[in-house]
Amino acid sequence: MAPSALCNDLTIASPCKVNLHLSIERRRPDGYHELKTLFHRISLQDTVRLQRTRLAGIRVSVSAAGIPDGPENLAARASEFFFRHYPQSGGITISIDKHIPAGAGLGGGSSNAAATLLGLQRLYGLEIAGDRLRSLGASLGADVPFFLADIRSAWATGIGDNIVSVEHTPVLWFLIIYPQVHISTKWAYQTFSRDILLTNSTRNINVNDSFRSLSDACGLMYNDFEQVIFPRYPQVAALKENLLAAGAAGALLSGSGSSVYGVFEDRAACEKARATLAVDATCRVFTAHSL
Repeated sequence: MAPSALCNDLTIASPCKVNLHLSIERRRPDGYHELKTLFHRISLQDTVRLQRTRLAGIRVSVSAAGIPDGPENLAARASEFFFRHYPQSGGITISIDKHIPAGAGLGGGSSNAAATLLGLQRLYGLEIAGDRLRSLGASLGADVPFFLADIRSAWATGIGDNIVSVEHTPVLWFLIIYPQVHISTKWAYQTFSRDILLTNSTRNINVNDSFRSLSDACGLMYNDFEQVIFPRYPQVAALKENLLAAGAAGALLSGSGSSVYGVFEDRAACEKARATLAVDATCRVFTAHSL
């Protein structure tokens, strides 16, 4: 770990992801679930600003209401982990300008944690080995290692923390609808284990490991959580149908929801669909592209 130039203040982008594929393989004895999921990084993003302070401690401010700014915030936890392993004098102030909705299945909190770890490394002039940084990230959340890697697409296995990059993937355009419905991830896993895994013990979903086109991407699009979330939340299921009706080449629930996205070949097709989309006024709609 070699030192590099120190700085006192920096701003780092914190993009989100969609899951182009998510299959739940089995429930492990420790209660976690084995997954196979395809992460894809997109341009909807937060901004994380880090400032060194003389006063010790970690202070977090968040621009959006309803998101914790105390020790339970993942960026604060990332800082606490960092300082525990790499003690520094003084403290840190973290300001998060939020655009990624919370509880949407887009990984906003995990992305903020990853951006914080990457920013702290630069702020204090450290060069932490990639494996070490990913280990720190995995201890915060299964999605964090993906956001620590400078890649567009990756398959994740295990509990979502074993990452294999997918090369030469195309730029896709996305229309994301967030219905502002809270879906408990714990409930989604428990319900899937009870209603699907226990009654389909021989499930085997085979998919290609890579994709080079919009058509290839649509062929991969699948999410096991739709089997339990759509019957319980029909308003979320309706968003998928609305996106397909508006011209999306494919549409899918992201993560455990509640956001649903449609995928398009280019910006023009995406904006045309957005202009004709029929959704409730309470929904938030975002246009984004692959990074």
